[in-house]
Amino acid sequence: MKVDVLIVGAGAAGLMCAIAAGQRGRRVLVVDHANRPGKKILMSGGGRCNFTNLGVTPANYLSANPHFAKSALARYTPADFIALVERHRIAYHEKELGQLFCDDSSKQIVRMLLDECADAGVRVETSCAVERVRHTDEGFGVLTAHGEVHAESLVVATGGLSIPSMGATGFGYELARQFGHAVLPVRAGLVPLTLSGKHQQHYHDLAGVALPVVETRTGKLSFRAGMLFTHRGLSGPAVLQISSYWQPGDDLRVDLLPDHAAGDWLVDQRAARPAAEFKNVLADLLPKRLAQRLCEHWFDNRPMRQYRDAELREIGRQLHDWPITASGTEGYRTAEVTLGGVDTDGLSSSTMQSKLVPGLYFIGEVVDVTGWLGGYNFQWAWASGQAAGQVV
Repeated sequence: MKVDVLIVGAGAAGLMCAIAAGQRGRRVLVVDHANRPGKKILMSGGGRCNFTNLGVTPANYLSANPHFAKSALARYTPADFIALVERHRIAYHEKELGQLFCDDSSKQIVRMLLDECADAGVRVETSCAVERVRHTDEGFGVLTAHGEVHAESLVVATGGLSIPSMGATGFGYELARQFGHAVLPVRAGLVPLTLSGKHQQHYHDLAGVALPVVETRTGKLSFRAGMLFTHRGLSGPAVLQISSYWQPGDDLRVDLLPDHAAGDWLVDQRAARPAAEFKNVLADLLPKRLAQRLCEHWFDNRPMRQYRDAELREIGRQLHDWPITASGTEGYRTAEVTLGGVDTDGLSSSTMQSKLVPGLYFIGEVVDVTGWLGGYNFQWAWASGQAAGQVV
């Protein structure tokens, strides 16, 4: 079979690239080893797909080259994707912090993309693994489970290693190395953190306890959102966000009460409730089980009248600067993204084309560009897919 463009990967970036290329009259084939397209789209956002974020800027992305994402993101914006969603009459809402979700189901986004592919004459084949890729005088010869495909251009949109149960593999990195591209070290991102030893013992039976707002910090970076205790450690948006920046050995702090001047509040409570036990007062601001645990291991539990001002203010300081000694992460099994990937030094920032092999493109998560939690990674998929699709 001969095509103009072969795209490996039927995820967000691959389908967006296919649409843009097909609309230009290119003969496009998309292949994916999974049994259905858009698997990660389907499971995202609790099944409602957090498909973009109104506040996207290049500063919301991690990359060895922080400038690389600027061109693609500027040329295909959240407003552009929203216009596509509205054209297909998909109802959506802003949940928080600029995050946009489908009112109904993430299936609508996949159906929208497949309908656009069909309208553009794009062919999508699933359960079609790629077995071998070679560079030819005419472009690329690709042996797939469905036969040999010859293409002028090859687009690698295979994603990263996150959530292997959804079919994630390192195939895109292997292809990059085959054609001489550097691949930067990869690791799990947007992932729960694990605790060990006494730290895990102190918290493990708090699994399910949630704090609606905390502020996680490592170095000069902080994120303000919810936090959840798990059997093995910590999760929730504030923890997932910081996990992309934290590495074992880094100092990690949590402000458990970012909306309160805890020291002053405790002093006031002592005056108002002198006979109350400290754990019961603290439970007015924190989940009861957590307040009790803090008193069991770190703070004395005495009637409020027995505390001096200095003691209460020091407790308040600790609550605003609580140390967490994480031992690692839950890994790719539960990670939403993969950090690292194909080195952007070998790619054009405007077209995603390889600087080493004409006609070869890398888009989406396989590239060393990783967004924050909250729709940023989908916007990178749309933008990088569009950038390649306009020229491929």
